[in-house]
Parts: sequence; C-alpha cells; structure tokens
Amino acid sequence: MIVTIIGLGLIGGSFALALKDNGLAERVIGVDTDPAHAAKALELGLVDELRPLETAIADSDLIVLAIPVNAIPLLAVKILNRVERQVVMDMGSTKEELCEVIAQHARRGRFVATHPMWGTEYSGPEAAVRGAFAGRSVVICQRELSDPDAVELVEGIYERIGMPIIEMEAEEHDLHAAYVSHISQVTSYALALTVLEKEREDEKIFALAGGGFESTVRLAKSSGEMWIPILLKNKYNVLDVLREHIHQLQIMRRMIERDDAEGLRGAIGKANSIRRIIH
Repeated sequence: MIVTIIGLGLIGGSFALALKDNGLAERVIGVDTDPAHAAKALELGLVDELRPLETAIADSDLIVLAIPVNAIPLLAVKILNRVERQVVMDMGSTKEELCEVIAQHARRGRFVATHPMWGTEYSGPEAAVRGAFAGRSVVICQRELSDPDAVELVEGIYERIGMPIIEMEAEEHDLHAAYVSHISQVTSYALALTVLEKEREDEKIFALAGGGFESTVRLAKSSGEMWIPILLKNKYNVLDVLREHIHQLQIMRRMIERDDAEGLRGAIGKANSIRRIIH
C-alpha cells in the first residue's frame, strides 16, 4: 500500500512511523507546506519521498490529512474532487464542520473521518513518537456514510497499530472532545498565564514547581498553530464546558473564603471518584 501523509508534524509523523513499523505501507509519500518540516521528515526517515499533492494523489492508495483542523474541510473537498479508488482519511480533533462540508460530495464514501485520541505538547517532525497510538482509542465518525472497503482499510490499520475503535456521530464527538480534551488545554494555558503573571521570578518557578504543577501546566507548551483552530472550530462546546469549569472554580473559591473544610472535603471526595474511570 502506498500512503500519502499531508502534514508531517507530531501526528502525521507518528502515524508514518506506525505504518512503517507495522508493515502497513510499502511506501510513504510526504506532503507539507513548510519546506523545513518536509526536509526534516525526509531526513528522519518518517517518509520515503516528498512530492506535490497533485502527483501524490494519483499514485496513492490512502491519503491521510494530518493538518490543523481549520484547513481540513476545504482540502478534503479538493482531494475528493480528484480521487477515484483512493481512500481519504483525516486525523483532526473536530468533526462536525468537516462532516457537514463533505456531506453532499459525490465521493463522500471514499472519506473516513477519524480522530486518534493521542497527542503531546510537542510539535514538528522531531516530535514524532514510535508506538504512540498503541492502546489509545480512535473515534470514527459517520462510519455508515463511508464505503465499506474504505472503512475496512482504515479500521484495519487502526486495529493493527493497537487502537480500540469507538463510533460516534460528529456532533457527539465534538461535545465529548471539548469535555475530555479541549478544556484541559485551555486550563493549562490559563494556569501558565496565571503563574507567569503573579510569579515574576523564573528561578522561583523552576525551583518550586513540583510534579503536580508540571503535569497540569505541561500542555501549555503546545503550539498555538494547532490549538487555536481547534478551540475556535469547537467554540460553542468549549464555551459550554468553560462555563461549567468556571462555576466549579467559583464554588471552591467560596469554600476557601469561608474556611469551609467540610464543603472542600465533600467536593474533593466527589472529584476523587474520577479514579473509577481513569486509573
């Protein structure tokens, strides 16, 4: 199978490694608008060659979109205009707009909308990780609108690299992604900004920051190029979860103001129940 990966950063690069390491691709063609990224991906062996998109499509069996979510819908349409037998898939973390844009396309069946639930705070080809996706879930949206052979190909790849598959509608996916993924990113950025605003001495932050702070603020190192489009494309779900998050912060603030130890104990005990879900 010949695979073209568009976008050779963290996700695209890690997926290229997964394809190669599991013997799923005899050749991986890379496409990236950033010449430096493209050259580095080739140097690192993430891809076997670099090509313009137009020539890559014709020779590919699978085309993978691993680019910022604001660019996926338009590019998906452009690629669907050119494909015949090829399968096209994306790896973006918002789905509703994409699925709406391609809904009426004559070749909608050749597209499989996916979101592997994995990422790190790093970006670029150098950030690619071997074995990154193993054991992580992947969401496939509107499975019934994709051709059976396209679904079989994409699901077979995800199963081979060790990813349990979850089916969701696009709206449902974006809502849940806001609650379990996107809010963590906003919170991390906000916490980093809070600390940088209040603590003016870099050395003190470095010396006193414990594991809890590091793990909470880790995501604040993530690239805005990737996350700004996600937050804006999923803005209504993100705003909804932010309202609830701010509400919970206000409740805890009032408890602390009132020296309400019992209230805090109850709130923390309830929060601790997340252990049942996340071990």
